[in-house]
Amino acid sequence: MKNQSNKKILDIFSSIANEERWEENSLNKILRKYKKDDGTLFRNDELVRYFKELSKSQLIPDEKKVKERIRLRPTRSNSGVSVVTVLTKPFPCPGNCIYCPNDPLMPKSYISSEPGAQRALASKFDPYAQVFNRLVALNNVGHNIEKVELLILGGTWSAYPESYQIWFVNECFRAMNDMTEDITEYVTPQENSYTETDWDILEHSHTINEKAYCRNVGLVLETRPDYVSDEEVLRMRRLGATKIQLGIQSLDDEILRLNGIGRTVEDTQKAFALLRRAGFKIHGHWMPNLYGSAVEKDINDYKLLWSDRFSPDELKIYPTSVIPNTALHTLYKEKKYIPYTEGELINVLCKTIPSTPRYCRLSRIIRDIPSEEIVAGNKRTNLRQIVEDRLREKGIKIQDIRSREIRGQEIILSEIEEEEIKYNTTVSTEYFLSYRSKKDDRLCGFLRLSIPKKEYINDNFVRELNDNSIIREIHVYGKVVGIDENTEGASQHLGLGRRLVSRAEEITKKEGIQKISVISAIGTREYYRKLGYEINGMYMTKLFISEH
Repeated sequence: MKNQSNKKILDIFSSIANEERWEENSLNKILRKYKKDDGTLFRNDELVRYFKELSKSQLIPDEKKVKERIRLRPTRSNSGVSVVTVLTKPFPCPGNCIYCPNDPLMPKSYISSEPGAQRALASKFDPYAQVFNRLVALNNVGHNIEKVELLILGGTWSAYPESYQIWFVNECFRAMNDMTEDITEYVTPQENSYTETDWDILEHSHTINEKAYCRNVGLVLETRPDYVSDEEVLRMRRLGATKIQLGIQSLDDEILRLNGIGRTVEDTQKAFALLRRAGFKIHGHWMPNLYGSAVEKDINDYKLLWSDRFSPDELKIYPTSVIPNTALHTLYKEKKYIPYTEGELINVLCKTIPSTPRYCRLSRIIRDIPSEEIVAGNKRTNLRQIVEDRLREKGIKIQDIRSREIRGQEIILSEIEEEEIKYNTTVSTEYFLSYRSKKDDRLCGFLRLSIPKKEYINDNFVRELNDNSIIREIHVYGKVVGIDENTEGASQHLGLGRRLVSRAEEITKKEGIQKISVISAIGTREYYRKLGYEINGMYMTKLFISEH
């Protein structure tokens, strides 16, 4: 670094540290004051690079504050992990949903102008390049990338050939395994980069990732309920998946038929049961304003989501949009389909969102489709905020997980308390164990424990889960803290994860069950080993020694 740039950067860091009231435009004001020699502003990635260099020589005042303030879009890692989204190549979909986009450049249901889709297209759908370059981008703007949740999207994953699935996932793991803290350069995507990959190769990549710098702490796949079978569940688990995104759309068979979705409510119920018995987190997609539905129908349909047949752990609400060159677009032009007015849609959401249980996370309220691609239907990108503001005005509280996450706030152990929520499904008794702040009900961390019903506890199609309780998810909120870091006040280092696991083990013992298993992500196996768990097939398991 040149001396002049060195001095300017130190002046910038000093100004950042000394700014008492940090606002959205504070960094920009400081950067305008200390421009480069050519008159341009320093970029975030440059600040991060200089920060890493100068922090080694301990020249930066109040490093923690400066590091936080120069991160670009800090909310990307406030939930405890850095999320990386990749798309599979365009491939025929088994569905004929009348609302689905038909972009020839994309896998079914995606549009090439969506942000994530644009990155996939630029990467030529090369999974290695998609993951590696996204990690570089996040690293360059100051995000900790040691804990990575990988989302593999592309419509119906289960419709792709098994050989492609194995290769795709292996390439994603290879990219995570190759990434280090010091890498700042992007790789060149390769077109048609497929090479024959077998299960042994993938499992070797899994083993490497257990101790890699970038560890996978969650792998998400998306598929259709009617493609979820015993065999498919076992295959997804073997790939390393921990969460499944599942298209629910509607819980009305007639609405499913009218929209050409090609499956039934019973298919969805069976999929939920199989996935839950295998310990997966279930992330549903629900669509108000489908063809043939109505405001009151949608409100009642949402209530059915929380019956013992379903009860998703996470939910995306996707109001139906009319996209060009779809069957729904034809019905719209013929005036056979009339989208809700903005007022009607807001009414549906105001009547449904508050009834979302505390154990569910509403991750999205709209699809990330550019408004210019929507012929009719919601075009508001801030629809969630509009609904939440409306509910706040009425004094109605939203209690889903996302609305209560503590995110980047400081936490003091004496100011939090335990909460236990118990609910039944058709195959299990579920415990949602959490820690929340006493003062304002902010969620610091949670665990999902599943106790199989008597008829399933000794008869699970997943052999290693017989006679087990199952930890389906542990999530501790707060800024991403490095695996070997110890940051005072950060929720991930207050021992909340260990405390939650201990509570789950106690409940398991009280239920008279001698084994507890975790649907561990590959990169969290080491964590569970430290808690006394050992690998057992595709899960991490602890056997309790009987006191009798």
